[in-house]
Amino acid sequence: MGFSTRAAATKAPVRKPRGEGHTRRDEILAAAQALFLEQGVRATTIRRIAERVGVSAPALYLYFKDKDAILLELCDRTFERLMRRLEDIERLPLPAAQRLRRMGEAYVRFGLEHPDEYWITFIEAAPPEEVRFTGHRSDMSDPEQPGAKGALTFAKIVGVYQALASEGVTLPYPADTCAELSWMACHGLVAALITKPDFPWSDRETLIRGMVEVSVRGIVPTL
Repeated sequence: MGFSTRAAATKAPVRKPRGEGHTRRDEILAAAQALFLEQGVRATTIRRIAERVGVSAPALYLYFKDKDAILLELCDRTFERLMRRLEDIERLPLPAAQRLRRMGEAYVRFGLEHPDEYWITFIEAAPPEEVRFTGHRSDMSDPEQPGAKGALTFAKIVGVYQALASEGVTLPYPADTCAELSWMACHGLVAALITKPDFPWSDRETLIRGMVEVSVRGIVPTL
């Protein structure tokens, strides 16, 4: 149940004096993340989260309408941190092919550096209701709208493939499909290394660079 290989290392957040606004929201999010890792998202209830924080369930509802809203904000925060890394690469004066490779490596390294957040966002949980049927194609017109961060992050990868096309590279599929294929390859590596940490894998750095190279050349052999 839950992410047992990580849960043992996850401690319950220390209860703080009752606060208001963002402080209380942060306490709720920290408690929810710990419980999601320990018990799984499905098994975690609002009542359990409230007990972990030290408030009543009705008090928790003043900050989040339901468990999906909590999960969505946790995912948005993870995506925002990942997006910042991709934006740093996006600003580099490099050919699109180099940016694509760097973004692929940055994605994998981010997941391995933040396994708890990655587990909740990409592996353990079913997508929150707000993005269940839109996912990476969610409305991006308001960057602060709950659920928009994932789509905005994915758009960074799409943008690199569009840049390749503008440089004269012939893409075998639409840019968004190429981006999906890139994500699937990198996600598979991150998921394997997170869920099977004791498996006798090859050298991690070799796997990271190799998977990125395989995915790039598999989609666009000329790069």
